[in-house]
Amino acid sequence: MIDRPGSSSQAVLVSLDFGGGDFAESTAELTQLVVSARIIVAGLLHGRRVRPDAAYFAGTGKVEELAALLQSTGAKLVIFNHELSPAQERNLEKRLNCRVIDRVSLILDIFAQRAHSHEGKLQVELAQLEHLATRLVRGWTHLERQKGGIGMRGPGETQLETDRRLLSKRVKLLKDKLARFASQRELQRRSRRRANVLSVSLVGYTNAGKSTLFNALTRAQAYTADQLFATLDTTTRRVYQPGGNTLVLSDTVGFIRQLPHTLVAAFRATLEEAVQADLLLHVVDAESTTRDAQIAAVNAVLAEIHADEIPQILVYNKIDLNGGVPRIDRDEYGKISSVWVSARNGLGLDLARSALEEYAVVDSRHSAARPAAA
Repeated sequence: MIDRPGSSSQAVLVSLDFGGGDFAESTAELTQLVVSARIIVAGLLHGRRVRPDAAYFAGTGKVEELAALLQSTGAKLVIFNHELSPAQERNLEKRLNCRVIDRVSLILDIFAQRAHSHEGKLQVELAQLEHLATRLVRGWTHLERQKGGIGMRGPGETQLETDRRLLSKRVKLLKDKLARFASQRELQRRSRRRANVLSVSLVGYTNAGKSTLFNALTRAQAYTADQLFATLDTTTRRVYQPGGNTLVLSDTVGFIRQLPHTLVAAFRATLEEAVQADLLLHVVDAESTTRDAQIAAVNAVLAEIHADEIPQILVYNKIDLNGGVPRIDRDEYGKISSVWVSARNGLGLDLARSALEEYAVVDSRHSAARPAAA
């Protein structure tokens, strides 16, 4: 791909404070992301700035500190807790003589490690290509394997122009394949709507415990781990309620602050399960000290994909870690607003099921009054 110095299993992290108020939490989250990517943290460089430097993002003095830290630790990889421009990335790599990536590239690398389904892999590749297209300098000729290579270059085309055209063709191919997956899901959703089956999607900040809750409610075996972005591929299961109602529950990819727009766009097909749901179970890490900021980050992404008008029930998970008590909270109209549970040890799961049952009953009454979907 891009001609860069080799990567390393050790990295120096750079996190700069621009006065946003969430610097400590964002830096801690960067460390979690790096660990999730199976990279060893060799050092962490902090700094304060009013605005990013046009050439290096960090100031020249901070870049000198970074060079010294790389030399002392022997690390050959630098990870910025920010989004770098292509020029900044290239300037830093030339000055430091090592690979430099930003927060977006790190998240994409984690996604590439975690995607298992065919659709998930296509989505990751699309996100990677759209992000890396802005950093295209040379060396994309590996894409020629898709079309046989020889005879691809047009009259007067430079190598860079050829690579850009090949990249554009690959992006279009991926989008066409993902569109077919989206069409299949839409047929399934229409079938469920005709049968008046309630559709519920689990959403929430990454590592809030969505997959653990999904497994507890459905007795499925979705992958769970105490790491960021453990789940990328949407999993859907039917849940048969004690009262006789049936619902379809979907587990979706976790959200994160500063989620790049390219990722939101690329994973829009997966997130359609949230867009098309009748109800969202917004899973929150009750033990997190930044849970309010995490709730706001999730709601911001939901607004971006036009899912902010869908009814929500907040599910405060991991109450076993903060001494919380299982309970149901209601708003001033008597509707369920939140449920407090521990998906890991089963505390409050009966309340979560009863909340779903109550919503299903109310929804079925509304459905009976609506005309059947075409």
